[in-house]
Amino acid sequence: MPFNIKGPLEQLVAAQLPAVFSAGCHFSPVSGLTGESWKIETPMRSWLARAQSADKTALGVDRQREKGVLRHVEALDIAPRIQLFSAPWLIVDWLDGEVCDENRICEADLHQHLAPLLVDLHRLKPSGYRLSLHQQFARYWQQIDRRRLMPQWLRLQQRLMRQPMPVPLRLSTLHMDIHPGNLVHDEQKWRLIDWEYAADGDIALELAALFRGNGWSKGQQQRFLTAYIACGGYQNIVQLKQQIRRWTPWVDYLMLMWFEVRWHQTGEKIYSDGAQPLRERLFATGRTGNKTQ
Repeated sequence: MPFNIKGPLEQLVAAQLPAVFSAGCHFSPVSGLTGESWKIETPMRSWLARAQSADKTALGVDRQREKGVLRHVEALDIAPRIQLFSAPWLIVDWLDGEVCDENRICEADLHQHLAPLLVDLHRLKPSGYRLSLHQQFARYWQQIDRRRLMPQWLRLQQRLMRQPMPVPLRLSTLHMDIHPGNLVHDEQKWRLIDWEYAADGDIALELAALFRGNGWSKGQQQRFLTAYIACGGYQNIVQLKQQIRRWTPWVDYLMLMWFEVRWHQTGEKIYSDGAQPLRERLFATGRTGNKTQ
């Protein structure tokens, strides 16, 4: 196992939750080969334990921030509840239910569930953990494979680091990683898991990331925005669309940098493949695009 952390996790549970530990716990890794996430099964319930690793830190993950955001959204009942935080571990409830099918995230009926969930989230006041894309870009820049650099990339990095981010339409708490694998539903409601990139930012940034990250067409975006507004979201659709377009180049570059860092960390082809269309889009003209798909 790359990280010998099962033992320390068992010791933590035994020390902090002795009654649970003595009743019997089963620990199993759930996050690939890194050993960063573990499922803890007990006779009463199951939990998810998430560690702060060097790779996660390089990607901008901070379990302390994740804990703060989860506390902030707790009353909405749309996220796992915290059971224990003791660095480097954050232990939350394991949410039982069905993970969203990849083919459903573009369907109109799913929009009717996801839209009100996001409206509730975006009505919250900021949590106190502000997202700075400039800081994120600077962090990622230190982690990329220098052999993949090209002059257009350097120019783009410098330009975005100088350019001010769009003035927010509305500051709120954002999840910032909404995709089928992070949507879980049971008989009662839909919830979001994996809040490790959550922070405060413009609601239009969240929507731009949702649309771009899931490859939604203009028609799919329109259907979602219609549902979002009908549920009580930001009401001026013209302003909202304009703001989403402003954020789209930033989201494209954020996605590219994330893929490139993961490629450098793992060498896995899935990440270089994910980066390639973004490289072609962003570097073909030497500047970022400004239109949604």
